[in-house]
Amino acid sequence: MNTANLQLEGLVMAMALMHQLLVSKGLVGTDEVDRVLAMAEETALGDYRVAEDLTPANRDAIVFPVRLLRLANNMAGGREVPPFSELARMVGETKQPYNDQR
Repeated sequence: MNTANLQLEGLVMAMALMHQLLVSKGLVGTDEVDRVLAMAEETALGDYRVAEDLTPANRDAIVFPVRLLRLANNMAGGREVPPFSELARMVGETKQPYNDQR
């Protein structure tokens, strides 16, 4: 596996746990975190090069970290965040096709 992928995996999990900490301290709510992450996903997918120049698989790659963080945020609810492999599997199971794939 590419070392950069492993580094990104660690970074995404660290961010998921930071979100959980902020929520547990009452500094933000899970709904606020989800709203910000949804905006990040929309912004990434709204970029003209993403919509026009990239394959659906590459678009999925761009938004994968955001989708994983949203899933972790919405699942946490005061308990441990699931491992990366479980979250990654669930991201794949819940993704929807893009408009140009129908």
